[in-house]
Amino acid sequence: WICMPLLNNEGTENVTQWWGNKPQFDPQPTVDYCRKTVGWICQQYAGDLDRVLLTGFSRGAIACNYIGLHDNEIAQMWRAMVVFSHYDGVRQWEYPFSDKASAMQRLQRLGNCPQFICAEGQRDGQLQPTRMYLEQTGVQGDFTFRTTGFRNHHDAWVLRPEKTRTEIRIWVTQKLSRK
Repeated sequence: WICMPLLNNEGTENVTQWWGNKPQFDPQPTVDYCRKTVGWICQQYAGDLDRVLLTGFSRGAIACNYIGLHDNEIAQMWRAMVVFSHYDGVRQWEYPFSDKASAMQRLQRLGNCPQFICAEGQRDGQLQPTRMYLEQTGVQGDFTFRTTGFRNHHDAWVLRPEKTRTEIRIWVTQKLSRK
C-alpha cells in the first residue's frame, strides 16, 4: 500500500492543489516519481508489477486518469483502478488540459484496465455525469459504477461495513487475480 503525494513543478515538495504549481500545474514530476516509486516498492518488498491497483479519492480520483494515464508507459502499470468522487474529463478544472478532448486522449490509454467508479450518495445521480461522459467518448472499457450510501465527500465510508465496500473488495480480488 503506497499513499503517494502529488508533487510541485520541481518534484521537491508535496502540493495540496492539483499537481505542480500554478499556472503550469506540471504533472511530469509526479508521473516520474510514481513510476520510480512503484517500481522501487515492488522490487524492495516483492510486489507484483503485474498486479498494481491505482486508487484515488476526489483530486486523487481525477489523478487516476490524469496522472495514471498520462502517457503509454505509466498507463501500462495498472491492473485495475478504483476511482471515488470525481472523474477526469467530466468537467473543466483550473489546471491545463482538463478539457474533455484532452481527458479523452488519456482515457484511450486505459486499454484493458478495469475501473470501479464510485460516488457519494444513495442514488445514481452523482454518477450520471461520469456515465454520460464515458458514453460520449465511445471508449469501450470495463467500468463498474456504484454509490457509497454516504452523502459526505469523505473517504471514511470505506471504514464502515457497507455494501459497496464489500463489492469493491470482491471486485479487487477478482481483477487482481486474473491472468
